[in-house]
Amino acid sequence: MGLQVAVAGASGYAGGEVLRLLAGHPELEVTAATAYEQAGKRLGEVHPQLVTLAELVLQETTVDALAGADLVFLALPHGQSAALAAKLPEQTAIVDLGADFRLTDAAAWARYYGGTYAGSWTYGLPELPGQRQLIAGAKRVANTGCYAVASILALAPLIAAGIAEPDDVVIVAASGTSGAGRSAKPHLLGSEVMGDLSPYKIGAHQHVAEIKQASKAASVSMTPVLAPMPRGILSTVTVKPTKTTKAQDVREVLQAAYGDEPFVHVLPEGQMPHTAATFGSNSAHLQAGVDIDSGRLIVTSAIDNLGKGAAGQAVQNANIVLGLDETTGLPINGVAP
Repeated sequence: MGLQVAVAGASGYAGGEVLRLLAGHPELEVTAATAYEQAGKRLGEVHPQLVTLAELVLQETTVDALAGADLVFLALPHGQSAALAAKLPEQTAIVDLGADFRLTDAAAWARYYGGTYAGSWTYGLPELPGQRQLIAGAKRVANTGCYAVASILALAPLIAAGIAEPDDVVIVAASGTSGAGRSAKPHLLGSEVMGDLSPYKIGAHQHVAEIKQASKAASVSMTPVLAPMPRGILSTVTVKPTKTTKAQDVREVLQAAYGDEPFVHVLPEGQMPHTAATFGSNSAHLQAGVDIDSGRLIVTSAIDNLGKGAAGQAVQNANIVLGLDETTGLPINGVAP
């Protein structure tokens, strides 16, 4: 018997993906999965892809259902994790996939989310300098946002290396529809999404605060785009250089930051990131360029929003917290076509 884990919010896309990864994890055993409206159903009714966990019955989301686990994944809507986490035993490790504990600035929380500010936990992006060690010593970890991780991985090394101005960052990022969650919404119906691209939350997306916090950017203009695909994010980050910079210089900065990272891959020169190449994986693919007209630095980043952008990242963080090899149970290769 391995370490015991529980998943709250198991009926959603992120919760289901956490369970898929845990089903193949050699060191972790799923002892409870909870939901709200879907409580009482067999997991196989809600997630028919999870054949090996099909007979697990979804319990109501209560402290009693979760408290016996060594680690709990909270895959709940934003604003719902804090109250539940406060009631779980102190010795229970938690990885929160929601936004409740990501931001260190209460004013930023009020500006982008609203409601009661719950405080901050250790930020769960191991590839940031020094962050892996902080996660290893933590009992409470705030998982990254999906747009945020794709953009931070592209941006943070450039600002840290001093080759990018932090005060004029522009991000255009396209995401699959699973990023909006599993609740029925008219604008996410297949007939509404297919053959269409549409921007949303222009100039006010909540992940901007997280991107600024983790990358040390001073100003970020972000345009999210809904893409006609179920999963994946392609983020294009452009910044002003601090001096004349070649694409190879940018690539060398990225290579220096991620050369030893198992899940972040700087692609060979001329090879562009594709969301399909990261499908089903916990990997991020990066490429660098320089705009020949403006001289701005461009980094494109592709991830699976349910992988490195949510469930995969959560399992990676759980592995670190529990003292396991962080790659355990996580696919590096994508699934294509």
